[in-house]
Amino acid sequence: MTSDPVRWLWAGAAVALWLIIVAVVAWRRARARRAASSRASALAPAEGTDALLVAFASQTGQAEELAWMTASSLSEAGVPGRVALLGDLEPEDLRAAGRVLIVASTTGEGDGPDAMSWFARKHMTEPAELSGLSYALLALGDRTYADFCGFGRALDLWLRRSGATPLFDRGEVDNGDAGAIRHWQHQLGVVTGHAVQADWTPPAFDRWRLVDRTHLNPGSPGGEAWLLAFEPVGHAPDWVAGDIAEIGLPGEPSPGSREYSVASLPSDGRVEFIVRLMTRPDGSSGLASGWLTRDLAVGDAVDMRIRTNRSFHGPAPETPLILIGNGTGLAGLRAHWRARAGASHGGVWLMFGERTAAHDAFLDAELRAALVSGALTRLDRVFSRDAGDGRYVQDVIAQNADELAAWIDRGAVILVCGSLEGMSAGVHAALEAALGADRLLELSETGRYRRDVY
Repeated sequence: MTSDPVRWLWAGAAVALWLIIVAVVAWRRARARRAASSRASALAPAEGTDALLVAFASQTGQAEELAWMTASSLSEAGVPGRVALLGDLEPEDLRAAGRVLIVASTTGEGDGPDAMSWFARKHMTEPAELSGLSYALLALGDRTYADFCGFGRALDLWLRRSGATPLFDRGEVDNGDAGAIRHWQHQLGVVTGHAVQADWTPPAFDRWRLVDRTHLNPGSPGGEAWLLAFEPVGHAPDWVAGDIAEIGLPGEPSPGSREYSVASLPSDGRVEFIVRLMTRPDGSSGLASGWLTRDLAVGDAVDMRIRTNRSFHGPAPETPLILIGNGTGLAGLRAHWRARAGASHGGVWLMFGERTAAHDAFLDAELRAALVSGALTRLDRVFSRDAGDGRYVQDVIAQNADELAAWIDRGAVILVCGSLEGMSAGVHAALEAALGADRLLELSETGRYRRDVY
């Protein structure tokens, strides 16, 4: 031991500083627990009601804040949610939840948040048993780093390899991009079946004018489908195949916006998309679809912006392209084959399903012309309500498994667009059966299997 009073003084100061740090950390954790408890109480469901799990992995607090905003939106839409730190959960907790929405940040060069280090070491080094779990993942990152959204992607891969099923493809947010966050918000309405009205981050809209509206399926046993065309007013927008039109809805207070897959290219001079008229249980029209197909007059101006959707951009023209979809999903595929028109390319195979050939052969003349011109290499259409057919688009995959595999062997990319319920799950299962689960997972990991489902 030393009798030097200066050393004793420094030692005492170090201990005091350590105690202060411990106290501050404890105070912050207690404050966080109180805040979480207060928020949780505000969202608490009625007794005996199941709540949808919203888990977060946060470094700076953004992922946690988005998780609480997610839970709040669910609650406002009539779906109770509960928020938890992902690092505090076990795989058994995830499996027991049945469905989970995850917001996960990446820190540094692809690392997970500090609070996830134990979870990653204990659970993510090998697959867990998560069959029966459905999940959606919003990954936060910064594209200036080489491993953009690295932890979110690793988490998504671990969940898939553990047998969990994605509700829709992983969302990626570049440095807080408001459009990508709104896309996540819109997808919540798809998951819950309840529209989420207010936007968390209102978009900066441009002005567009409705110049044409065409009824695509008169007499159809399904809902009306309309092709709408808008021209820009005072601006010259640019976009690529796969991007999304985000249109503001009228009303005070503003009821937010809706997203539609863009079906045209800038060279067309206008943005086009296909809208299905939705009908509420009481027989009234859906807020957005009713306004666009019924109330809005040709010549009227609207607020709209085109949002980049990198996760559904196509490959280089020389790469073979397989397009699969149903219903209004044809819009999200149309721009891809039009982008290859008039140029040499690696081939485009379109598989499309609807109800009846007599009433639901969307864009029939255009599709036939695309085959003649070579913009489409192959076209397979099926109609589920026709007595002589009765097939769905996933049946085309099963019946052409060998040819599909041959296209994949040549490096083809698969793009799927259409309904989340039914079609996307059926197509995924058919692709797994045709190509094998491991190979389909590899295609997903390498960006050769992409989806825009809603």
